[in-house]
Amino acid sequence: MHIHTLKTLLLAAFAIISLNFQAQNRRPEKPRIIVSTDIGGTDPDDNQSLIHLMMYSDRFDIEGLISTPSYGKGSVGEIKRMIGIYEKDYPRLRMHATEIMSPDAMRAVCKQGAQSLAPYCGYSGPTEGSQWIIKMARKKSRRKLWILVWGTLEDVAQALHDAPDIKKNIRVYYIGGPNKKWGANSYAYIAACHRDLWMIENNSSYRGLITDSRLSDRYNTGYYDYAISGAGNLGTDFRNYYRGEVKMGDTPSLLYMMDGDPERPEKSCWGGSFVRINHSARRTFYDTRLTANDTVPPYSIMELSFLGPSLSAENTTDKSIVNPPFTITIDRQTWPGIYVTDGIYKVRYSPKAPGRLSYRTSSATKELDGLSGEFIVGTNFPDSLYKDDYILGPHWYTDRPDTALYEGRWQGAKTIRQHRRAILDDWAVRWSWLR
Repeated sequence: MHIHTLKTLLLAAFAIISLNFQAQNRRPEKPRIIVSTDIGGTDPDDNQSLIHLMMYSDRFDIEGLISTPSYGKGSVGEIKRMIGIYEKDYPRLRMHATEIMSPDAMRAVCKQGAQSLAPYCGYSGPTEGSQWIIKMARKKSRRKLWILVWGTLEDVAQALHDAPDIKKNIRVYYIGGPNKKWGANSYAYIAACHRDLWMIENNSSYRGLITDSRLSDRYNTGYYDYAISGAGNLGTDFRNYYRGEVKMGDTPSLLYMMDGDPERPEKSCWGGSFVRINHSARRTFYDTRLTANDTVPPYSIMELSFLGPSLSAENTTDKSIVNPPFTITIDRQTWPGIYVTDGIYKVRYSPKAPGRLSYRTSSATKELDGLSGEFIVGTNFPDSLYKDDYILGPHWYTDRPDTALYEGRWQGAKTIRQHRRAILDDWAVRWSWLR
């Protein structure tokens, strides 16, 4: 049998399986979603996830596409550029999915969010994105508004600060891990001041969707050639991100909304399975040189304090954020510190993975310059309750801690890995529409 004929038959079979799956698991109403993405920044996996979202846009009521490039040079223009590519394939996709979202409708809900990281307090000022979250959250609807965060929580934190009443109307699915590292201040603000938020914090389960580059089968490095190559303009563009290997670390948030009842985080589904937690790990250190005897949980909020000269009141304004009195380099990346009060200087950090890390400060002030140390990042989040932890409300969920569900050092990753073939088979059907 000719290889292309065989591929066509296989995809047809997967289409039948997909339809059966959707009939069993699709919710009677489409979920309302807003996506906050750092697309265009340093990691192009958001481009892959946006392609996935556009190709499945018939499964959602998309009420917002917010650019929150808190790290890197992304902007709402990058979202619109991707919509322009989608527009070329839209007629073919619509032949198979009549409710797929039009390019113009997508453009109408594109908004610019925060373009810099929040200061130490965790919020700064309203953005077009944060105001749009408030507007959509206040819209009368029987359905909750789901905010899927593919970057930092800057716009969510700002919206909650400006309109805390929206909490009763929203749900948040947050891809944490590295994003939590960049947005430690906004996360800390939400955990401390909005602990009653309904939140799924996926710090590592999402890694179960990422390609295993050691394998060349059609579900790993061979997937592009099997399912995507030659599939329209989106297929051509997909090759620009990780040479076509599927990373899509943010896509589990979409998969979670597609598979069953999202009000039940404990269920097994394409987007992971999560457990409720009553605290989030936080560790505070006061003018202490950390050593390999100091261990912190992964994805925890670390607050490092150092002693230096006292500053007058006029020197403790936002100028200390724009021109920080010291910086700290951890894991080859540098973070700004701030002056707090009474000669105390602080910085927040969140380790993105288990391991061993070192740090060193740099400052024109001798008391703050050249301070160094190291620490161990453990394997379990949030670990046992500690005196500094954030105490959370009844609806905060995170990766399952069962050791059998770890994939290497990644907590909960197998809750998604076990579904990866079904996910990619279902997507292959949609790619076939573009050939």
